[in-house]
Amino acid sequence: QVQLVESGGGFMQAGGSLRLSCAAGAASGSTFSINAMGWYRQAPGKQRELVAEISYGGSTNYADSVKGRFTISRDNAKNTMYLQMNSLKPEDTAVYYCKAVVQVPAGIMYQYWGQGTQVTVSS
Repeated sequence: QVQLVESGGGFMQAGGSLRLSCAAGAASGSTFSINAMGWYRQAPGKQRELVAEISYGGSTNYADSVKGRFTISRDNAKNTMYLQMNSLKPEDTAVYYCKAVVQVPAGIMYQYWGQGTQVTVSS
C-alpha cells in the first residue's frame, strides 16, 4: 500500500504564509510511481473542494479562490508535493488533503488520500 502524509499546517495570521508538504511512501519491497497529484480542502459545513492540481509533467490548475496566492509544485525524485500558500485569508481555514494517483507495477492505477493537515488563519 501507499501512504500519503501531509505536514506543514498550523496557525497563521491573515496575510502570512505556510508551506504544506505531502510525502508518499510504501512498505519495503513495494514499488510505485505517482501520476497526477492535487491538494483539496474542506472547511466546517462545506464540501471538500479542489485547491490545486499538478500533472506528472508539471502542468497546473488552480481554484479561482487561490489563484495568484497559492503555488503547487512537486519533486518527482522525492515523491513529494508542495503547496506554497501566501497572503492567507481567514476563509482559507480548512483541513487540507493530499491526493495522488498512483501506478503499481501491474499497471493498475489507484487514488490515495492523506489524512489531512489543519490550516487555521486568524484575522
